[in-house]
Amino acid sequence: MTRTLELPGWRHVYSGKVRDLYVPGDTAEGARPERLLVVASDRVSAFDHVLSPGIPGKGEILTTLSLWWFDRLDGGDGGRRIRNHLVPDHVLIGDDAVELIPPAVAGRAMVVASLDMQPIECVVRGYLTGSGWAEYADAGTVCGIPLPAGLRNGDRLPEPLFTPAFKAPMGEHDENISFERTVEIVGAETAEELRALSLEVYARAAATAEARGLILADTKFEFGRDDEGRLVLADEVLTPDSSRYWDAAAWREGSTPAERMASFDKQIVRDWLAASWDRTGEPPAIPDDIAERTRARYAELLQRLTGG
Repeated sequence: MTRTLELPGWRHVYSGKVRDLYVPGDTAEGARPERLLVVASDRVSAFDHVLSPGIPGKGEILTTLSLWWFDRLDGGDGGRRIRNHLVPDHVLIGDDAVELIPPAVAGRAMVVASLDMQPIECVVRGYLTGSGWAEYADAGTVCGIPLPAGLRNGDRLPEPLFTPAFKAPMGEHDENISFERTVEIVGAETAEELRALSLEVYARAAATAEARGLILADTKFEFGRDDEGRLVLADEVLTPDSSRYWDAAAWREGSTPAERMASFDKQIVRDWLAASWDRTGEPPAIPDDIAERTRARYAELLQRLTGG
């Protein structure tokens, strides 16, 4: 069971696989909160299970990287502004600035706006891998989209693909859906806007990663509408939990799929779990060396992207 922290001024309302959500303590039951506190934990999930123990320092790395990407996409990379859900993390009381993020979660929490979240997970794939490769090997398609014959695991796709999923209730699998089904769920205008925004953010992020010797193989985004009806980038963004990053030099030089995909994400955990567990009962505890190797890859990705 996930243990949540008691945070002064905030009330816990929800825990996902990785993040915990709080509303201001004075928010009435059932009322829309003025703001939210999103806390990234050190938990790690694989194959729809939260594993134990967590990855030390993971929550802080994910938050730092999300904040860095939000800043770049807000015009910091020279591109047009992509609105995000961040709001000030302090308020003025008289002449004093009062921090809203409690010290217990400093470095791994964000204060964000309350949005009307879209029920679509916006996945963009630039390379053939993971479940996309499995489907292609079986049917020559990725999420039902036909692709040229002869592609290999790890190949760059002819163009990035928008492959949405319908967000399932907690504890259930997200459902890969067609663009036509997305239109049925959210309407044609919103579906087009989600696709265009997702492909734009992926292209800008992939270019940034490439300049730093990295490949952004695929990623997923979440969007919500603000009080003015505008689509806003939300949740986390372009972290190793929501994205596959590869080393570009290894990808160019590798002669086999395994060699080509030196990854900076939780693939180390996935590979260990796939080899150690038959997916029945509770998954085993993560060994110390697997946790440390994963932490090191997360930290290396942060350094290579941000230079910090």
